[in-house]
Amino acid sequence: MTPPNPASSEPSIRTVPIAFLDTVRRQPEATAVRWKEGEGFGSWTWREYADKAARIAAGLRELGVKRGDRILLMMRNRPEFHIADMGALLAGATPVSIYNSSSPEQIAYLAGHCEAVAAVVEDGAFLSLVQQARASLPRLRHVIRVGGTGAAPQGVRELSELLSSLPLDLEEAARAVQPGELATLIYTSGTTGQPKGVMLSHRNIAAEIESLFHFLGRDGAGKRVVSFLPMAHIAERIVTHYLHTAWGSEATCCPDAAQLTAYLASVRPTFMFGPPRVWEKLHAGIRASVAADPAKAERFEKALTVGRKVSEAKALGVPLPAELRQAWEAVDAAAFAPLRNKLGLDALEFAFSGAAPIPPAVIQFFRDLGVPMSELFGMSEGTGAMTWDPHRVKVGTVGRPMPGVEMRRLDDGEIVFRGGIIFPGYLNDPERTAEALDADGWLHTGDIGELDAEGYLKIVDRKKELIITAGGKNVSPSNLEAMMKTLPLVGQAVAIGDRRPYLVAVLQLNLEAAPGWAKARGLAATDPRALAGETAVQQELARGLAELNRRVSSVEQIKRFALVADEWLPDSDVLTPTMKLKRRGVSTRYAGVIEQLYAGGGIPVE
Repeated sequence: MTPPNPASSEPSIRTVPIAFLDTVRRQPEATAVRWKEGEGFGSWTWREYADKAARIAAGLRELGVKRGDRILLMMRNRPEFHIADMGALLAGATPVSIYNSSSPEQIAYLAGHCEAVAAVVEDGAFLSLVQQARASLPRLRHVIRVGGTGAAPQGVRELSELLSSLPLDLEEAARAVQPGELATLIYTSGTTGQPKGVMLSHRNIAAEIESLFHFLGRDGAGKRVVSFLPMAHIAERIVTHYLHTAWGSEATCCPDAAQLTAYLASVRPTFMFGPPRVWEKLHAGIRASVAADPAKAERFEKALTVGRKVSEAKALGVPLPAELRQAWEAVDAAAFAPLRNKLGLDALEFAFSGAAPIPPAVIQFFRDLGVPMSELFGMSEGTGAMTWDPHRVKVGTVGRPMPGVEMRRLDDGEIVFRGGIIFPGYLNDPERTAEALDADGWLHTGDIGELDAEGYLKIVDRKKELIITAGGKNVSPSNLEAMMKTLPLVGQAVAIGDRRPYLVAVLQLNLEAAPGWAKARGLAATDPRALAGETAVQQELARGLAELNRRVSSVEQIKRFALVADEWLPDSDVLTPTMKLKRRGVSTRYAGVIEQLYAGGGIPVE
């Protein structure tokens, strides 16, 4: 068992509104929230943020919202989310953000399950979906429109109505909120079965923020983050809302994740979380750009060898020898610093990945470029991050337990956690709560892990996702998939083989890297589907998989593969909103392709 890291038994942050109140008092005129407005950015100071949140709180109370009521939030990453969420808390209610891809049936389930009495919804498609669900939601008394143009539909109010209310007394409203009250419900994205409502109290949020402060320090003045993931996801909610609120950082709203690269270049964040696919796409783009010029590519690889030595020394906390320091200064000035500057990654103090496995080679690549990259492990049920070590990084691990958190590895390899960040249970679901939390308060993650001598955790796979071959051998698909995604032509990879005689793979062509790779080799094809059918592309992947096969046991080797050129979009049948694989969806979409692989079709790996 890993003992808890040192942390105060009683966090100095009691509730989210108290943390907010402290930040407003500390830096009232500092910029709190920014958003694109014409050619520039609009913004609110912390004083303005507080005034608007207090007005919304008053407006909600005027509508009859009582302490303990739930308020549904459905909007993109925009400034109104922050004031609506905080306004709900100041009114004594619990804000519940849901995924914007939710269908009317899903909205009806979620709003009915949490018994929402009001919904704050972005105009357009989102409002239309909520209106369709509303007929089956008698408790949903109020729908409040955000960003509307023209007359609102009958029975729909405007957010501006709430903002015209006289503001509540901020301190009185903040101090009325108690640590044990619900700060939010995080609904799992529901890859199987109905979503579960993860209850998170203010005490949970406070414990998570205190743990993050251990690494980040308490004063986030001048720190910059870009908010681009769904606010229904725990990672985004923590990083760009709760931590932002308590830390006093500056959050820039990016309403379309496809525009992230442009926002990075203009914001130059100092702190950035992204799921693996974000980092993999950046990695692939850099590699494709460099590969277009063979001479440049050779120089870049030589520079990376210097970067590797530097990143390894930094991970161990040892000083750089004078010769290595001089070599680093030369390659950084010539190659890496201009690249980081171009991508908007030059000011990063912390860059980290989570939510799904990331190939260690991707983390190592960014660290070699001088980006302070690390990986963490977390869950909604653990209020976000449960392990992290951003300073002394061991690539391939997710760090050690966060301060104040205990961790154990059970006999079957499952990793369990206990501490102030662990949720009290699922809303109205004692059966699934009992499956997740044992009598001693340990959260059973369902993840198989390994611990090294220093207590660093390596996640092997999900217990339920381990492949058991027809011969009875256990295989970790996510490890193999992470390896396959290191091949430049692979965007996504899925290993198949449960109850089968051997493993096969469905590979999605890397739509960003493939055209450049083909052009550099004189191939005429540029269309993704044409490229997927190119013999040279298939042979390159077969060679790459054969090389990977030599690094694993015989039972883990990929025998055949299919290459598809479809775009795998977030929030689809194959990916969750945060770009985790939906294995069941992949198996369904490509059922015919998979059967052909086991009938001798597809591409063999020699």
